[in-house]
Amino acid sequence: MSAVTEAKPKIVVCDGNEAAAWGVTLASVDMVAVYPITPQSSLVEYLAKFVAEGKLDAEIVDVEGEHSVLSVLQGGALAGARVYTATCGPGLAFMFEPYIRTPGLRLPMVMGIVTRDTLTPQSVWGGHQDAMSVREVGWIQMYCETVQEVLDTTIMAYRIAEHRDVMLPVNVCHDGNYLSYGAARVELPDGAATREFLGPPSVNWHAALDPERPMAVDPLTGGAGGPGPRMFVKYRKGHCRGMQNALRVIEEVHEDWAARFGRRHAGLVERYRMDDAEYAIMTLGSMTGAAKDAVDEARSQGRKVGLVKVKTYRPFPVRAVVEALAGVQAVGVVDRSVSFGWNGGPLYQDALAALSGALRRIPAMSFIGGLAGADLTVDHFHRVIERTARLAQDGQPGETVWLNEND
Repeated sequence: MSAVTEAKPKIVVCDGNEAAAWGVTLASVDMVAVYPITPQSSLVEYLAKFVAEGKLDAEIVDVEGEHSVLSVLQGGALAGARVYTATCGPGLAFMFEPYIRTPGLRLPMVMGIVTRDTLTPQSVWGGHQDAMSVREVGWIQMYCETVQEVLDTTIMAYRIAEHRDVMLPVNVCHDGNYLSYGAARVELPDGAATREFLGPPSVNWHAALDPERPMAVDPLTGGAGGPGPRMFVKYRKGHCRGMQNALRVIEEVHEDWAARFGRRHAGLVERYRMDDAEYAIMTLGSMTGAAKDAVDEARSQGRKVGLVKVKTYRPFPVRAVVEALAGVQAVGVVDRSVSFGWNGGPLYQDALAALSGALRRIPAMSFIGGLAGADLTVDHFHRVIERTARLAQDGQPGETVWLNEND
């Protein structure tokens, strides 16, 4: 690993959407396809502004809808370009067909999801429901806690996606409203140092599109005239292998980032005050800041509680989660979305599945809050801590707790 870069970073104050745009700019992408939607709109507006001002030398493609956004980027990536877009909510739903095709083509692009709750009941506010709805499509998903993490993760995502053991698209998710519009002090790394960190685009190293060499991009893998189901199984198995390889690559890339730029972010999960914790809460995204404050206050009162933040959600870091929770008696899992099939949260369900492989039973309980932009406060997390402490004593999870129901 390289030493910390000597180049002095530039300090700016910006919101999460602008931070993502700076990350894309510092990654020196070749093509950006755009279609605005709340709360993502200002992100692509910043990118268009950066291109107009000469900060970013990229082709801006303004299309008629999100389905075309991702279709255009598939062509760019197949031709060898480093590409980017962002969307959320109904825009993500509209692009689902090319979205689900992108990882099957093993195209290493980056797309921001500025997370938003569902369309009906009417909502344009933050929540994780849109990103959670596509969690099994085969994209890598990483969730950011801070504005700085949005910028840094956007850059790192390209190196993860383009790694030859991965070759898959990455969603960098940041919370609508709380991060998209929340301003903070941010360090912009030096452009030359960032380019050295990423290296040249390695998007389609096997066989980029070439008019002089026609090729089938997505041939049939079964049925009459096709090579048969064995080929389809080979593709699926390779895709799953790439996802699992990503767990190692994500940690390696985060370590190299810390060595070069002096800022350390957890790659898979972050352990906060977990060394002697008797019980823990688990979080995802920007809610983590308030949760850490609540943990600090509870610690000052003598309660041995810790926190585990999940940074990489897909592929789910099973081993890292089990190791982080190995010493606790119970865990309370807080979701900003719902799993309709289980009357709980998606992160909670994944935590249950992961803990089924633990050496002993660790009771877990589901908490849901922050839907449609509702605030998750320190007081809410004190409720989570209190209920999780009882769970550690009696081992009885009880029903899902809806944190904002009486606000």
